[in-house]
Amino acid sequence: MKMELGKTFRYVLPLDKGDYSSVLKVGGKNASLGELTKAGFSVPPGVCVTSDAYALFLRENNLWEKIDKLLPLEISKAEEASSEIRELIESSKIPEETEEEIGEAYEIMDKQLRGLGVKEPRFAVRSSGTAEDMPTASFAGQFDSFLWVKGSENILENVRKCWSSLFTSRGIEYRNKMGISHQASSMSAGIQLMVDAKSAGVMFTLNPVNGDRSIVEIGANWGLADSVVKGITLVDTFRVDKVTFGITTRLVQTKTLQCVLDREKGEGVDEEIPAELQNTPCLNDEEIIELTRQAKAIEKYYKSPQDIEFAISKDLEFPKNISFVQSRPETKWSQRKEPLTKSKGHIAEHLVDWFTGKGI
Repeated sequence: MKMELGKTFRYVLPLDKGDYSSVLKVGGKNASLGELTKAGFSVPPGVCVTSDAYALFLRENNLWEKIDKLLPLEISKAEEASSEIRELIESSKIPEETEEEIGEAYEIMDKQLRGLGVKEPRFAVRSSGTAEDMPTASFAGQFDSFLWVKGSENILENVRKCWSSLFTSRGIEYRNKMGISHQASSMSAGIQLMVDAKSAGVMFTLNPVNGDRSIVEIGANWGLADSVVKGITLVDTFRVDKVTFGITTRLVQTKTLQCVLDREKGEGVDEEIPAELQNTPCLNDEEIIELTRQAKAIEKYYKSPQDIEFAISKDLEFPKNISFVQSRPETKWSQRKEPLTKSKGHIAEHLVDWFTGKGI
């Protein structure tokens, strides 16, 4: 499903119009999703608010000089600086032209999706940094995303929060560590249809514990992948041989919490998983094998090991129920040249550290 806006905007692009040739405009996350869409993989439709909009926002509000004075020289002061910078950004006005374009693009998407049978479209508003998802650096978990967003005013508010998340304390510290210029770093935001997921998770096209490239490793839970990424509960782990598609590891754990839509509040919440599902596999074998097949194809397309986030829709039949909401280069093992050992351990032991950046 591709998004047709019907007109050309200055600061908003359909997701499928971005790719790695435009990464400085749409950011790493949006560029990857654009590539996946063009390559024929199933990606929920959406649009990008480009880094040009962020640059205009800074310029119109004369923010960069103020931000530069607040940036810390000492790591111990990163948290305090982050709080002040983010408050400054989130209290500044979005330029009128940008505000109008984002609002109009949202209304077009909402109308189109309703016409396609989506009863009450809600969106994820995701940060997409221009220095994000590089083969030699990982900003995983350092920028903010906002889920189940509805209404143009809420979209605008969360776009601004995405811009401010360029200056999380972890983002500031990581750029300092990697020698990446704060001023040269920029931010795009993706506005993408939410998948009401039956189950979801992440896949690595190698073993994230030891780098073994002969397998695909899947970590998943009921509901949204947020519960997997945040590490709020144990998750199911499946390891699949890339050649035979045999499921060589099947670790079904007691899963206690899931992230789902609270329809009254209109937001994602962490709730207890029903007792009858806590020890039930959240993926069936058919889904596991198809996810592996798709992961192999994505790895082949990008010509490098990948870290992939997926969702299994409640509303569609297999295999149309599988979609991808992120793919980025695996940055730990793919950079190493030493021989790799056969797979030991499992994803549940290391997933939280991976997404929080520890050990990267």
